[in-house]
Amino acid sequence: MITKKFVTAINCMDGRVQLPVITWMVQQFEADCVDMITEPGPIKILAENKPDALIESLRKRVEMSVKKHGSTCLAIIGHFDCAGNPVEKETQIDQIYASLKTIHSWGFAIPVIGLWVDEQWTVHRIV
Repeated sequence: MITKKFVTAINCMDGRVQLPVITWMVQQFEADCVDMITEPGPIKILAENKPDALIESLRKRVEMSVKKHGSTCLAIIGHFDCAGNPVEKETQIDQIYASLKTIHSWGFAIPVIGLWVDEQWTVHRIV
């Protein structure tokens, strides 16, 4: 059996940001696969740490990626022109920081980073 290296992304469901994030994570972490957990505007959800049912759903999906696939890194992503979270970049950056606090509270022993995707669909590491 060939072992694949996994990383995980909590990303917006917006199809415009999927490939840039996958490409960036594969290159940065020499990963074979990116487990993509999507929701509209996930940084808003995680920053507000509610609703509870959705937070628990996100946590369980990350847990599956970490425990079953051996994911070695988790990224939380915000992006330009987000329909699910239509706020300015600066607000999204603040939400990424708040999201990191929520994710760290879950206790997974892997690095967690924040990413922001701009209007050119370029990925920028925030944290």
